[in-house]
Amino acid sequence: MARLGLLIEANRCIGCDVCVNACKDEYEGNDYPPYSVAQPDTQYGYAPSFYPEPASKLTAWVKRGHYWMKTENMVLGKFPHLSSTYIPMPCMHCDNAPCQKAASGGAVFTRADGIVIVDPVKSSGQSQLVASCPYGAIYWNDDKGIPQKCTLCAHLVDQGRAPKCVDACPVKAIAFGDLDDPSSEISTKIKALNAEPLHPEFGTKPKVYYAGLPKPFLSGKVVDGRTGEYLKDATVVLRAGDGRSWTTTSDEFADFEFKNLKVGQMYSLEVTKAGMRPKKVMVYLDQAKDIGKMQLFPEGA
Repeated sequence: MARLGLLIEANRCIGCDVCVNACKDEYEGNDYPPYSVAQPDTQYGYAPSFYPEPASKLTAWVKRGHYWMKTENMVLGKFPHLSSTYIPMPCMHCDNAPCQKAASGGAVFTRADGIVIVDPVKSSGQSQLVASCPYGAIYWNDDKGIPQKCTLCAHLVDQGRAPKCVDACPVKAIAFGDLDDPSSEISTKIKALNAEPLHPEFGTKPKVYYAGLPKPFLSGKVVDGRTGEYLKDATVVLRAGDGRSWTTTSDEFADFEFKNLKVGQMYSLEVTKAGMRPKKVMVYLDQAKDIGKMQLFPEGA
């Protein structure tokens, strides 16, 4: 039996939210027994609801709907040195699903193809499922008193079709298929792109993989300490405690950057340029970081 999952290429996502809207279009107002009942829409209004009250005395209220597929904008660093990546986030359909452990009476079950389903009948009143998900992918339906989440469009999968978000994505950033078939398109892409699950430290064994996730970086600018002039083509060497090293040069704007680094490590950063005294600093990388200006001074100055 296939073990179905998704591959999301975050570096291709343009943040258009077409996948989000396609999901809402499929589920708002539509029941798909036995997998799901209609997803609630966002509601809003004003209180008190009668007129003629002056507008200044009316209080707006919003009751947010569900986002079984959502996009989050992950920003690393700070202006002007930062990276911004949109990350589509459905339910991860975990092999070691915390929601299934938190449920009672078989309210959460895993199908033979790996899709994790919250039973819309058996889950009645089980609000603890919302807090059980470390990815925040389970929502509470106040009107029906049940938890709800992405079903990976199980009703479409049963018809031999792909989930709605996969078909809707205009840049084909989401792939769907059998994770256990090494020759499947999704398995081939996961291997080629070195894809990984989101937050593997959670230990949930997700069946949603990501390629192109933003990684921590270290950046800075090389300038003349006396004049403030930007220094192009300075050699910048970054060394890790395990002996690894990386070398780059400052560009025409005097900027340099090292990508795909590991946090929680101490690095040695050395900047050299002909006619200037070298400068070396130690940097502890706890997150993406821009260290600002590295000032070099002429030899003998």
